Amino acid sequence: MSATLQQAGDPAGRTTTHLVPPSADVVVEITGDPLTVEDVVAVARHGARVRLTDRALAGMAASRAVVESLADDDRPHYGVSTGFGALARRHIPTAKRAQLQLGLVRSHAAGSGPEVEREVVRALQLLRLATLATGRTGARPVVAETYAAMLNAGVTPVVHEYGSLGCSGDLAPLAHVALAALGEGPVRVAASGDADGELVDAADALEAAGIAPLELREKEGLALINGTDGMLGMLCLALDDLHRLLTTADVAAAASVEALLGSDAPFAADLVGMRPHPGQAASAANLRALLAGSPVVASHRAVDADGRPECTRVQDAYSLRCAPQVHGAARDTVEHAGTVATRELASAIDNPVVTVDGRVESNGNFHGAPVAYVLDFLAIAVADVASMSERRTDRFLDVARNEGLPAFLADDPGVDSGLMIAQYTAAGIVSELKRLAAPASVDSVPSSAMQEDHVSMGWAGARKLRRAVDGLGRVLAVELMTAARALDLRLADLSDVYTTGATPTSDNSQDVENVSDAHATRVRGTSDNSPTPGAAAGTGAVHALLRTAVPGPGPDRFLAPEIEVVTRLVAGGEVVAAASAAVGPLA
Repeated sequence: MSATLQQAGDPAGRTTTHLVPPSADVVVEITGDPLTVEDVVAVARHGARVRLTDRALAGMAASRAVVESLADDDRPHYGVSTGFGALARRHIPTAKRAQLQLGLVRSHAAGSGPEVEREVVRALQLLRLATLATGRTGARPVVAETYAAMLNAGVTPVVHEYGSLGCSGDLAPLAHVALAALGEGPVRVAASGDADGELVDAADALEAAGIAPLELREKEGLALINGTDGMLGMLCLALDDLHRLLTTADVAAAASVEALLGSDAPFAADLVGMRPHPGQAASAANLRALLAGSPVVASHRAVDADGRPECTRVQDAYSLRCAPQVHGAARDTVEHAGTVATRELASAIDNPVVTVDGRVESNGNFHGAPVAYVLDFLAIAVADVASMSERRTDRFLDVARNEGLPAFLADDPGVDSGLMIAQYTAAGIVSELKRLAAPASVDSVPSSAMQEDHVSMGWAGARKLRRAVDGLGRVLAVELMTAARALDLRLADLSDVYTTGATPTSDNSQDVENVSDAHATRVRGTSDNSPTPGAAAGTGAVHALLRTAVPGPGPDRFLAPEIEVVTRLVAGGEVVAAASAAVGPLA
């Protein structure tokens, strides 16, 4: 995408991607057919514009005619001539129905707490627009046109952290968006030099963009707030993040296996194939590609004069050896969540809905359980992948387990603490991720005078997943920093061994020759991102990338900025890109 992105820390300390301003050359068409996860990410995260097609507008006009035909009917029709929720049995006279819809939006815009991220709100806006365009809500075409215009003008309503129980959909968040379309409440508008956007009144923002505020008619207020769009939007964004982060986890694991003198033998295709989970196979294939030709891995396969292995370690710790199994299970969970997202993107969620044959029917499709469950599943997988990463980081720092490296990878252990507290940071995040893995979807809180007596809490599941995804990126960044420093020290150590007359192995002599001249470059840091000599091509490319951003080993220094820099390389995809450039596309 060509939109400009900026990364910064939000008030809670999370790394967020801010939009400035929407891109004019990428367009997602709203046809009434399902969007894709990629469409959602393009509009929400990368500023793509939207365009309503004539087919979508015609479908909306047709269903609107059905709603209008019921306006004077003596029989009650939920959302058209009745109240809402526990007040659904009250008949509303025609003269008060516009007031009914306006009051619904105003009263339901009852969120509280910090603003949620701009990309989340844009996803919410887009998905409600897509549902309107299906023609199943009975809203007029002008309602969808207003939402599309707001997206394209970069007018983003302020939505708050709290207010949704995930049933009937994300009511309060969607109501805040609808309120802005009416010209009420605060919004953010893309502004030069302000990554979050300037905070202005909705009426002023709409006027500046040439957008007329909506005046709601029968059923339209209900159609704007009754959907799973917030939790689904956050699921789509998390899927985009996790595809990148789980590949990064493989990169980090490979770097750790290499620098800890681990073995790549357990990643062999025939061994992994004995347990045919697709995610496991993909992760193992990544590890094989990343470690291919590693002189460091080969260096501990040395044999003595009698042909016996000099290395007595039979097998590696689980955090090294079982990386494909854990990362692969997370990948399969993401695949399942993607299937649920695709189905949800093909849904028309409202209550009531206008059916294809012209009926207006109440239903329960707004319940967020299908999305809420997978949001919780993903939080579990994220916590476990991060936990394994932190264990590999910790292994580097312990002289009893790090295969001859200095304590805490310190320059002068005792005088220097090295990466001791970086591991504390990772451990603290992992501890929080375990708490965030507790499911939200089992914690129903009845509401609306027991009319809505079972709710999904899907919005809460999505909010904690976003925090968990951010935490995973930070834990992986610490592992990558640690593995890079360990590789520097390992290569320097191997250089000393092979330049003092030790006999290289008969079948790996060419590999170890590559190690012997690299010590000065490793400690100093490379000046470009060419692969680091002495390492595998994939891990060496990532090591070189890190050394363009943070220095190599040395006396203690301020580490927090370095962790942030590497976190941004992880979140932005540069780590995966560097590895892929060296070894080919990674799964």
